[in-house]
Amino acid sequence: MAAPFDLRFDCGRICLDLMATTTGQTAERLAGPEHLAAWLVGSGVVPGSTQLGAVDRGWVVRFRMLRELLRRVIHDELRGRAADGDLRLLNAAAAAPVPSARAVRADDGALVRSFNGPPDCAGLLAAVARDAIGMLTDAVARGQLRQCEGESCSLVYLDTSRGRRRRWCSSEVCGNRERVARHRRRATRRADGAAAEAVDGAPVAGVR
Repeated sequence: MAAPFDLRFDCGRICLDLMATTTGQTAERLAGPEHLAAWLVGSGVVPGSTQLGAVDRGWVVRFRMLRELLRRVIHDELRGRAADGDLRLLNAAAAAPVPSARAVRADDGALVRSFNGPPDCAGLLAAVARDAIGMLTDAVARGQLRQCEGESCSLVYLDTSRGRRRRWCSSEVCGNRERVARHRRRATRRADGAAAEAVDGAPVAGVR
């Protein structure tokens, strides 16, 4: 089943999935409280049974701000190093208490995660910020960070593929777009070549 609101959860980390809620090619995917609530559940930040009636426009603004901070920090770390001021902001976001969880028995007998009480915005922001800190300070995870090679795509993902040869954030999205563009380039070259041959083989006016 497709994720609601075209949300994506395939980048390999919660923090990267938050960054994927907007790219250079798509409209804003955290457009309102219902979009953020769907993202919080889909990303696994909150259990599916969590009551998210408190999510409002203020939450959306704060998650967008964290998203932009993550974008700066992670992209800058890929290029070299993030600004000290941005790292201080990330650490401050991670400092809030995260919601405490417990294991409860579902109707089908399976153990599921549940929060002890309604989560607040700061605690959920902290959970995402801590995921980013954990990723950036883990040598293995950091070594798997990749920038998508798709044209105009700014997404970052963890490359856990065999041989570390994954080139795109999504083979179905950026990969397919690149394959279509490559096919068009080949078709254009063939057409240009055929046109050139036709010109070369045409008789010159006045020459018999």
